[in-house]
Amino acid sequence: MSRPLPLVLAQAAQRAADDLDGLAADVRRRTAGLPAAPLVVYPELHLGGPVSGATLTPAELPEALAEPLDGPRDRALAELAGDLGVWLAPGSVYERGADGRVYNTAPVYSPRGERVAAYRKIFPWRPYETVVPGAEFTVFDLDGVGRVGLSICYDAWFPETTRHLAWMGAELVLNFVLTSGSDRAQETVLARANAIVNQVFVASVNCAAPAGTGRSLLVDPQGTVRSEAPADSDTTLSDVIDLDEVANVRRLGTAALNRPWQQFRPGDQPLALPLYQGRIDPATWAGDAGAPTETRRTLGEERNP
Repeated sequence: MSRPLPLVLAQAAQRAADDLDGLAADVRRRTAGLPAAPLVVYPELHLGGPVSGATLTPAELPEALAEPLDGPRDRALAELAGDLGVWLAPGSVYERGADGRVYNTAPVYSPRGERVAAYRKIFPWRPYETVVPGAEFTVFDLDGVGRVGLSICYDAWFPETTRHLAWMGAELVLNFVLTSGSDRAQETVLARANAIVNQVFVASVNCAAPAGTGRSLLVDPQGTVRSEAPADSDTTLSDVIDLDEVANVRRLGTAALNRPWQQFRPGDQPLALPLYQGRIDPATWAGDAGAPTETRRTLGEERNP
């Protein structure tokens, strides 16, 4: 069995929020000659630059650029994905919630021209990022292929994020990044660590210069870096990953040794987690991560109707 997924990771410079024609041309350029219906991934706030002709400070951008999730930008991105026949993760955008507040939100669109998921960043980079935190982990299903989890930049520094996405059955975690500082070195380590301890693929896609420091990378479920941008220039990382590799590693073990999702046995006592006022319950430890692929797909349809 094999479940191939063509991936296009676009380490691109940030563009103006209204430059949707430029985005369409860029998707066409990066996917030319590649397999049909790839998953195309852009960095955090890729469409986060000032609109053409506007002069705004970084602090003014969230309020100025925020739109309701189902606004004109959403319709244009859905149409773009449908026209090009791709799974489009255009990076995150500023969303104006129904409560009037601004969120850093990552939408995803299908080749049918439909939004299939939207994730609000749970861990904004405080005190510098002023958006309101989200409160829900988000996964979505690629038709007939597998399940993908969403995280945004600083989320990767909190192991609970990737662990919950894996528990919900994610086999690939997308981490949309806009990092301009020297801590990109630590983020590349975190991408590998999150992949290893959760036995998932991790795609960490950073912005190119001048806004970002690049070094985007794709990591497999054993922590091996499959591809990495060596610097901060515009770069396309393309690959075809097999999501069955996740099931194989979880069943046979990392390096044929370690099987964390199979750690507990019937009769093991629950482990108290005082930090969370909760516990690890052996009966529910594996969650969707331990479920057969078909079960994960069914659960995904229930979560993302």
